[in-house]
Amino acid sequence: MTAFPPRLPDQPIFYPVLTEDYAIRIARDWNVGRDGAGYVTRFDIQAAFLSAYAPQEAGGQALKKYWIPAEDLEKFNAAIVGEIVVTKSFERNQ
Repeated sequence: MTAFPPRLPDQPIFYPVLTEDYAIRIARDWNVGRDGAGYVTRFDIQAAFLSAYAPQEAGGQALKKYWIPAEDLEKFNAAIVGEIVVTKSFERNQ
């Protein structure tokens, strides 16, 4: 994968997180319960693109993420260097 899909109408912000630990928490603890599965991805992005955005804290220093408006996602995707790699996956036990 080399780009993230467009946001849904009820998703005005794309929230890439800064640490794998935080990504694991979201994928495992939130997405599995809501969607049945959750995935952790890793990718590189051009620092020049991210310099326009400040990392936001979501409840502490270890919980940082960027807030990328949905209308900027195409530019975000264009700034990705290489591929988006799934590093971990979690599924609801059946």
